[in-house]
Amino acid sequence: MEPLVRSGRPRVTSRADLERLGFELFARQGFDATTVGDIAAAAGIGRRTFFRYFASKNDLVWGDFEQQLAGLRELLDAVPPGTPVMEALRHAVVEFNRFDVADVPWHRQRMRLILTVPTIQADATLRYAAWRAIITEFAAKRMGVPEADLVPRLVGHALLAAAISAYEHWLADEEAELSDLLDQAIGRIRDGLGQSLP
Repeated sequence: MEPLVRSGRPRVTSRADLERLGFELFARQGFDATTVGDIAAAAGIGRRTFFRYFASKNDLVWGDFEQQLAGLRELLDAVPPGTPVMEALRHAVVEFNRFDVADVPWHRQRMRLILTVPTIQADATLRYAAWRAIITEFAAKRMGVPEADLVPRLVGHALLAAAISAYEHWLADEEAELSDLLDQAIGRIRDGLGQSLP
């Protein structure tokens, strides 16, 4: 039987609301000390209802990652055919990581958790592999080679490293612009790989 809704706070009715509430609890109590039960109770829902929104506490941190990946694919699909590979990827990754000003503090908190909490970092391996696969697939298709070829794989790994480096710098510098950091980091990769790519 699910608990009654806590007085003073309306029952949470969306994934986004539940995410925000979870982030508030993580900020106050720490990620590891916060349980699914804590989040559910604060939201005025039962644990079973929480699991209709998210498969785990880690999944809450990542949000709707599948939808985000679909957005990255759409950005790459929209690139004009003649655009050089690295310029196409640079543009798509920067746009993929562009957020409304109001969402930046939440995104900063999300990325701080993803990049610093060991239990989430272990989970990140699969998410990063899915992100990298989209980049590798695009590079391979543009180069006319199999995805298993060395260079598309290198592009996928290099862009992931550039993105993570940009995010780490952004988290350490409150004044930095994420889009600028991503643009600079991927620009360095482009300068190194660009000579050998179409």
